[in-house]
Parts: sequence; structure tokens; C-alpha cells
Amino acid sequence: MTKQTLTKEKPEKKLTTNLKRRAGRGSSGRITVRHKGGGVKKIYRLVDFKQLKKDVSATVIHFAYDPYRTAYIALIQYTDGEKSYILAPQDLKEGDTIIISDKAELDPGNRMKIKNIPVGTMVHNIEFMPGKGGQFIRSAGTSAKVAAQEDKYTTIEMPSREVRKIHGECFASIGTISNSEHKYKRIKNAGARRRKGIRPTVRGSAMNPVDHPHGGGEGKAPIGLKAPKTPWGKKALGVKTRRRKSTNFLIVKRRVKKKR
Repeated sequence: MTKQTLTKEKPEKKLTTNLKRRAGRGSSGRITVRHKGGGVKKIYRLVDFKQLKKDVSATVIHFAYDPYRTAYIALIQYTDGEKSYILAPQDLKEGDTIIISDKAELDPGNRMKIKNIPVGTMVHNIEFMPGKGGQFIRSAGTSAKVAAQEDKYTTIEMPSREVRKIHGECFASIGTISNSEHKYKRIKNAGARRRKGIRPTVRGSAMNPVDHPHGGGEGKAPIGLKAPKTPWGKKALGVKTRRRKSTNFLIVKRRVKKKR
């Protein structure tokens, strides 16, 4: 699947909505992610991550670009006439038939309970809690590998090389997500970044001491600290940020950190 095979038709009106622009702001209205704002106007496609229509086959109509995500999406139509958007796996083609069932064929796009997926199969859009919809492996070119089946849990290897257990009743889709070339794309100029809604970033060392812990000094001075800090004085490197510790027992092996 390439960019040339994507449809140029307008998205399905019933499967779109307008999102209110919040420019990096949280629920309180305060900026929680800096350097966001502006950009071109975008329409949000309602992608079905749950896919609850079991044992009803669907046909792939076409593939489309989604401005809100890195992966391509596919428009499918069920035999009862209902349409929906799903994440498009790599080897899926127009006219192919997919199905959601407790146990199905190992064809790209099919979705089934993870306990029924053979060891070594690549999967994506994995549920973390049964019935909640896919939460893992949803970005371009990613997939997880089913590593083992034991009791009521399935062991999977994540793209980060983390090995964790998932409840066998959770659903997962077969295949690797499309647009694997996305990681090689580079934003060529400042205008392209602004159109994506990314505002300019200023180095902390170029600021005054009152504005950033790295600021101050004459000329191109070092930060003057043992370790870098955020604009609010907190440590910026090597700090654990994981808060959800209730699921630690499901992690078999932690992800491998890249050496600097």
C-alpha cells in the first residue's frame, strides 16, 4: 500500500466530526504540551477501534489518508450495509473481505480473541481490557508478536521489546499497520512544521535565567548544571514517569532503553 493508492474522495460525512481546537491544553484549559497551535484545518475521522460487529463479514471499499494519525485508514462496509473506518494493515487490498470473530483465519485485517492467535503471529490494535477497544499498537508500521499462550493470559512482545501479558479474552487484529515508511519522512522546512500545528521551539540556554534554569551566561555557555532540567526546575533525563503501577505484574520484561 502506497500513498498513490489512497482515495481522493471526500471522507464519509457520517464518520467524521469537528474537534474543538485546544492547542496543547488539558481539561483545565492550561497548556500542558508546549509549542502547539495554528496549523491547517482538519476533519476528524471516527475510527472504529472496538469493532464489535462479530461474525459479520465486511468488504474493503478504499484506503484513505487520516490527518490525525500516522497510519492509513480503510473504509469497510459490512454485509448489513453499515460502514466504518478501521486502521489499515499493510497487506490488505481493496475488495478484500475481513471478519471479527472469536476465532478466524489469519488474514490481514481479521480480528479475533488473542488467546486463539498462534504463537509468532504479528498483531496490532490490541485491547488492554476486554470490550474497551484497541489501545496498543496503533501507529504507522508497528506490530506486536504473540510470544506465548499460558492459562488465561497471552504473552506478547511489544515494538519496544517490552514483554507483557494480555488477558486472553482481549481482541487483536492480524497484521502490521500500514505506512511503514513514515519513520523515514522528514519535515523539510519551517512552513511545513507550522502547517502541522507545531510552533517554534527556543533552547533554554538561549533564554534569561529568570525564564529557564539553563539560561544566562556570556555567549554560548553550558547549562551550568549536573543534569538538564525542565523550565519548571524538574529533572529532564532519567526520571521514571510511569504512574500506572497497578499493572506492573503483567510486565514480564521491561523495554530495552537505547544507549545514548
